[in-house]
Formats: sequence, structure tokens, C-alpha cells
Amino acid sequence: MNHFSYRAGRLHAEDVDLVRLADDVGTPFYVYSTATLQRHYRVFAEAFPTGTLIAYSVKANGNLAVLRTLALLGAGADVVSGGELKKALKAGVPAERIVFSGVGKTGREMRLGLEAGIHQFNVESEPELEALNEAALSLKTRAPITIRINPNVDARTHAKITTGTSETKFGIPWSRARAAYAKAGKLAGLKVVGVDVHIGSQITALEPFEEAFTRVADLVRSLRGDGHEIARVDLGGGLGVPYRAGDEAPPEPAIYASMIARRTQDLDVSLILEPGRLIAANAGVLVSRVIYNKQGEAKRFLIIDAGMNDLIRPALYDAHHEIVSVKETAADAPRTRYDVVGPVCETTDLFASDRELPSLSSGDLVAIMTAGAYGAVMSSAYNARPPAPEVLVKGAEWSVVRPRLSDDDLIGLDRIPAWLG
Repeated sequence: MNHFSYRAGRLHAEDVDLVRLADDVGTPFYVYSTATLQRHYRVFAEAFPTGTLIAYSVKANGNLAVLRTLALLGAGADVVSGGELKKALKAGVPAERIVFSGVGKTGREMRLGLEAGIHQFNVESEPELEALNEAALSLKTRAPITIRINPNVDARTHAKITTGTSETKFGIPWSRARAAYAKAGKLAGLKVVGVDVHIGSQITALEPFEEAFTRVADLVRSLRGDGHEIARVDLGGGLGVPYRAGDEAPPEPAIYASMIARRTQDLDVSLILEPGRLIAANAGVLVSRVIYNKQGEAKRFLIIDAGMNDLIRPALYDAHHEIVSVKETAADAPRTRYDVVGPVCETTDLFASDRELPSLSSGDLVAIMTAGAYGAVMSSAYNARPPAPEVLVKGAEWSVVRPRLSDDDLIGLDRIPAWLG
């Protein structure tokens, strides 16, 4: 469910008219719904027992206003860089509700986490165990850790967002799990607190999760037999959302939570979950204006002012996003098949191929739906195009929460060395 709907013939974000917002902010721009963020977080969190840490995955949408909205609901944060850690803290997420994931943590980032007093580090390699141990000893402290185990489970999702098979860079191989924990247990700067697993993103079936979590439960029992105190299990994120009208809906959070309860109820552990896409995706849309309606030799192109630098998912993952006219059209209105493309100088700057849409003209507005996750966070300034700004709405109120850089602002970030005159 989201809070984008037509009223009086115009698409609204909650009570904000997107036509008027486009006139005020300029296009393209992202707009996020507070009500949708709040609802999705609550539905997910309420499916789990009291005491479960819901560590929102900052990489999905790291805007400070989004993080603050979730922090006020009690969300923790799953971060994968020092920058994300600083963002979470600045947004008001308590350090004791932050987990630090990622395969390439630097010594500087480890020290940031240790000095802040975060909940745990999810360690992803044996060399990282040694580096984190050194960082902790240098600060005369101990780092609470889980080890991310790669269970070699196929998540049945896109290859580029699969993280739990043996071919990926993530986690410690299943065959090395007990040896890695034995090593961690001998390092004075580390305190083993649990087990971590994450098998991928945009997963729409329960079976891969259940297979992975069954293996994790067995591992917890083995590790306790080895003498480790395993008090926490971090089960990651990955639960998908429907991007395409008519797609089979992913499992409801309550069904997902029930399956987890079956697999972990006899372990006596506290749970950590890291939802991201599930919270943010349907809470955001990218609004863009048609520049040209162009007839090519073989296709008709709808050229819009958003580009792959603003939303790279279709170019990177062949991802599908529904595209709608911001002005409501009658069911029997003329429709045309378009390739919806942006102005970036790449053939892959393509939002939709052969998509049937209402007939549109220069100046018309479109909304690219389900763009609240992995949209603005992955944007760039390719082709010297300042990324789209971000707007948060709450009821009838709205605020620009990341402004648009001007061309001069963007160019001003470069420096010409003195020897070039």
C-alpha cells in the first residue's frame, strides 16, 4: 500500500498535488510519503516479538529526513560505511541500535563504530576479524561481533542482487564457519555475540529464507556446543515488493515472521532484521516532465527529463517500474506504445521498452513508481547532470530534504591545479 492517489484528476502524494509541486520544485524530483514510510515500518515491526531490533537498511534510502522519520518510530539502522554510520547517528538513531555490515570496512570506519558504541559489527572475512581486533585493542575495548555466514543458498532473485551463494563476495563460507568462530574466540579485542546471514534482495518467496534460516539455526546449536555464547541472530533483509501491476505479491511480514519463529523459537536468541526496500520502495516516486515525443524509424520515444543518472535501476538490473501520467486519464483515452528514455548519452538510458501509456506530449508530467528504494541513493552527476532533488511530504505539508545543485554548484566541486593556469 502507498499514499499516492488521484484526486480531482491529478496524482497526489498524500494531500500534496504533484502538478503544483512540480511547478514549485522543478523536474525531475523524488517525492516520499511519510505516511507510507510509517505504515510499512509499523506493519513489519509489529509482526515480530518485542525486543526484536529492526535495523533499517540505510543503503536503500539514506536521506536524513527518511532516517529521522524511522528513528522516531524506534528503528535502528544497518549501515555499510562510515558515512552511513554518521548519517544514522545524525538522524537520531541510537548507537546501540546500529549494526555495521559490509565486506570492506576500513580501520577508520571500525574505529568510528567502536567509538560510537554500536550494537555490533557483522564481520565478513577472517582478515576483517584480525583488523577489527587490532582496532578494538588500540582503543582498549572489545568489539561485539557476529560473523556473516554464506549459506550457499540461491535466493531466486536477480543475479546482481544475490548475496548468499558461494560465488559472491559476501560472508564467510559455510565450510569455514566453525573455524572462523574458533579464531574469533581467541582474539582478545572481540566479543562473539551472534550469527549473521543475508542471502539477497527483492526475494519474493519464503523457501530460500527458510532454507538459509534452518542452516543458521543448526549452526547456532553447533557453535554453542563449541563453547560460544550465541545470544543474537541477525537474519538480514531481502523481502521484496511488487514493482509490476499484476505481479504475485511477496509474503506478508506476518507470514515471514511466523516462518522465522518456527525456525528460531527453541534457540532463545534476540532477533535482528534489516528491512530496506520493503520500507522505502513504495514510499517514493520520481516525477519527470516530457521533453519530446519523438517518432523514430522503428519506435516512438518518450524523452523525459529524468535520466539514468537519477534512477539507474532499469539500466543496471533491467528493473521494471510502473510509469503513470500525473494527470489522470480516462480508461478509454488514446494510448501509445513508447520507449521511455532519458537525455543521458547512453543507449541504456531506458526506463521502459515498448510500454503502453496514455498519449503524452511535451510538458506533460509522468511519475515513475516504487522508486523510494535504490533510487536517489544510487544517483550520480553523469553528463554533468545534477541529481534530482528529494522532497518529503506529510499530509498537506512538503519540504525539500535534499536540494537540487545548480550547474555552477556542480562545476564548482572541481579544482584546476595551479600548473594549468
